[in-house]
Amino acid sequence: MKIVFIFGPSAVGKMTVGQELMKITDLRLFHNHMTVEPVLEIFGGDNARKGMVLSRLREVICEEFAISGHYGLIMTGLMDMSKPNWQAALEPMWKIFKPHGAEFYYVELRACQEVRLQRNATENRLQHKASKRDIEKSNWLLVKDDVKHFSNKESNVSVENYIKIDNTDLAPDVVAKMIKDRFGL
Repeated sequence: MKIVFIFGPSAVGKMTVGQELMKITDLRLFHNHMTVEPVLEIFGGDNARKGMVLSRLREVICEEFAISGHYGLIMTGLMDMSKPNWQAALEPMWKIFKPHGAEFYYVELRACQEVRLQRNATENRLQHKASKRDIEKSNWLLVKDDVKHFSNKESNVSVENYIKIDNTDLAPDVVAKMIKDRFGL
């Protein structure tokens, strides 16, 4: 089983690249907002409850996927890989998939904020992410998240099966092909 993690800041193209990667491999896509949207709809701004529910939902889905016999899974998340704690955040997923012999692949996407603000209002993003449809609020959150979570520091990731791609000027299908070729998926 192959588990591909696609990370990066808001509106960098994680879901869209995942969609393209799914088209050219036998991997399935489990993008972050597949759980975020229903939890937001039900729990609203209750952040403590929301975080716990999101974690539990994702664990159940991953546990079931791990025993499903599928080739692999693409997962997306908002994560700055230049921060030292990024690996600790993945510990629950590793614990689920490692006993099933999973191989892990890490993709870090980066693009300038100006391009990401443009991508923040694309039809595909808004179709799959209802919480992003208030563009003004979503843009404000993107900028706020950049300050809070994403440093301008270069990531120095030293794990096997890692690739960093600046997709500022690359189409999602091109990025997906780069990932597929790099990891032999």
